[in-house]
Amino acid sequence: MEQANEELDRLSELLFALPSENMPMTLSELDGYVVGVLACPEMIPPSEWSPHVWGETGEANFPDMESAEATIGAVMAHYNHLAAAIIRSPWVEPIYEIDPNSDEVLWEPWVDGFVRAMQLKPDAWERLLAQSDEETQTTMIFLMALQDIYTGNSKFTDKEIDEIDLEAPDLIPNCIATIL
Repeated sequence: MEQANEELDRLSELLFALPSENMPMTLSELDGYVVGVLACPEMIPPSEWSPHVWGETGEANFPDMESAEATIGAVMAHYNHLAAAIIRSPWVEPIYEIDPNSDEVLWEPWVDGFVRAMQLKPDAWERLLAQSDEETQTTMIFLMALQDIYTGNSKFTDKEIDEIDLEAPDLIPNCIATIL
């Protein structure tokens, strides 16, 4: 069952309404983050991962209880939706941002969210990497390379980055399916 666009639009609005100085996650970042939380080889309780959604300080600073309940409820509904989807099939359809000026697919926030989730339990991911088959290892290394491109730390040439940039939106779902 696909999540209704209205629900996703509302979740995006609620995240956008959080204090911007805290740099809360966007919908795309949250989507990648939650997939990363769910894909983690170790269970990560909401009390551990949810503060990062609200921003760098971990404090949501909701203006009132109604906003808090609506936002937390929408985030958890998205988490539950993704958890159910992953149980049915490892093929996750990422929510990417679209550049309004160029219509370019922006995969970078999604990957950033996923990698931030990996950073919650680095030892678990390192054990998975060490115990995985070659395909899974290559996939995990590729996701980290995408993060390096996003953060400007890539060793690829500009031409290689341009090629990867075009292919990444289609490759990311395959990467997630391999990890799952």
